[in-house]
Amino acid sequence: MNPIVKGFFDHDTWTVTYVVYEKPGTPCAIIDSVLDYDPKSGRTSTAAADEVIAFVHANNLQVAWILETHAHADHLTAAPYLKEKLGGRTAIGANIRIVQEVFKGIFNLESSFATDGSQFDHLFAEGETFQIGQLEGEVMYLPGHTPACAGYRIGNAVFVGDTIAMPDVGTARCDFPGGDASILYQSIRKLLSLPPDTRLFMCHDYPPAGRDVCFETTVAAEREKNIHVHDGVDEATYVDMRTTRDQGLAMPVLILPAVQVNIRAGHLPPPEQNGVSYLKIPLNAL
Repeated sequence: MNPIVKGFFDHDTWTVTYVVYEKPGTPCAIIDSVLDYDPKSGRTSTAAADEVIAFVHANNLQVAWILETHAHADHLTAAPYLKEKLGGRTAIGANIRIVQEVFKGIFNLESSFATDGSQFDHLFAEGETFQIGQLEGEVMYLPGHTPACAGYRIGNAVFVGDTIAMPDVGTARCDFPGGDASILYQSIRKLLSLPPDTRLFMCHDYPPAGRDVCFETTVAAEREKNIHVHDGVDEATYVDMRTTRDQGLAMPVLILPAVQVNIRAGHLPPPEQNGVSYLKIPLNAL
């Protein structure tokens, strides 16, 4: 079965949240949700997530899974809020444990912070299958951007996270802790070995001037037109390009708050004695 896919584009973070389902009245999965966060005030809100909730209710869907493709650096996940309102199980690739271990050190998190992925309801293994009602999903490990990146193949659709972007945008950066351009190249070729008509759904879109936002393409289009990894680009050429390009990129605006929250499966840090949760800003560490 091939799923119906509804995308919700968040203009503040350039992120796409997906609801994936068979038909109205059936189970669904929510992939890569967004919790609104104002970095100037430190306030969170739920406008983006509430739009998803309204769609789920309007189509009489039952949430089976709330999935993350990785621990995002450019937005906070709304997974706990969605689970509270809609139910479902939170899940991510099992290599999130590597990312948790790295960032526990970078942020000097509390000693009680677990690096075993237990903040999530389920950790997926490579190749593991899961059900969304009658739809079957398969987990594809796609490391390189981060060690924990995973894609979800559901019918003829793959939700690729940050691994690859629209053909005129290219591919993910690899300069975050644990990133590796050579490994990312191999993950991309894994994706592009799927049937040519496979639909690929991006986690983000950063459209060039003159193009509207678009977040769906195909394996065939990526192989022909991707500006970084079209057919004929070998690994050494790609790694050289990616490494040089990454050296000139600024850090994402929300990387410090986002990663701290996302490695906790979207939960805020434990409140301190005054009842307020605090995020850390490590100076001269990244």
